[in-house]
Amino acid sequence: MSEIEKIKKLRQSTGAGFKDCNSALKESNGDLDKAAEILRVKGIAKASKKMSREAKEGVIAISSNGIKTSLIEVNCETDFVAKNNDFVDFVKELSELNNLCSSSREKLNQSIMQNGITVEENLVNLIAKIGEKITIGILKTIENQNSQNFTYQHSVIKDNVSKLGVIVSLETNQKNDEINVFGKQLSMHIAASNPLALNSDDIEKGVLDKEEKLISEELKNSGKPDEIIKKISLGKLKKFKEENSLMTQNWVMEPKKKVSEILNEMNIKDLRVKEFIRVKIGD
Repeated sequence: MSEIEKIKKLRQSTGAGFKDCNSALKESNGDLDKAAEILRVKGIAKASKKMSREAKEGVIAISSNGIKTSLIEVNCETDFVAKNNDFVDFVKELSELNNLCSSSREKLNQSIMQNGITVEENLVNLIAKIGEKITIGILKTIENQNSQNFTYQHSVIKDNVSKLGVIVSLETNQKNDEINVFGKQLSMHIAASNPLALNSDDIEKGVLDKEEKLISEELKNSGKPDEIIKKISLGKLKKFKEENSLMTQNWVMEPKKKVSEILNEMNIKDLRVKEFIRVKIGD
């Protein structure tokens, strides 16, 4: 096998660049297996150096098999890499594996990809090849009995890869066009309105405490009596809960009505919103 053929074969098996493959082959005296190991070690070293950086860009991918639907966030350092074909293809395959693993990070990392090596190893190789920190962020699988999942993606880069992703699960035994339309519209509503929880009671205490503190700071120099300040504070907190809970938000398609009112008007027995997830790069 000629030197060029060896470099080509090494590039195909490792994904490393021409210069790195050429250097590894020289170091291993032309032994392909040793050269691959040299590249693997160097790749780990390169990846380790990059892990101290921030990775605030990236993409969201959603995959479904009709029973369960999964979302995965993969972060990188720049928007340029987020649109890189190697990165996007990696995320697309990763998304399908994540759905198979039901968003188990441990299982996903050890899953074998199409090139015959694990996700974990491919991630290290991709970091070494692209030259940026790449991390697997949020993982979420939604699978409920007697339910249908609906999705929406915004700022799509390619196929099921985007900058914003939503999955919403509707609990119902029925299947019809009305439910399909509502499910799609609801996922779009969630994308646009960014609810923090399904109901006000589900909003995290830490979020409410932070908002209460902000309200107090806003009112403390108002000069109003403490009793009046307390009433205003309670009113503002109630409004915050309503505006950030899915069921009490104004329906984006008909803002004079709440999401819960639209659901009731459909008059479909046992139809209810079970759960949802919304992830946006940069949030």
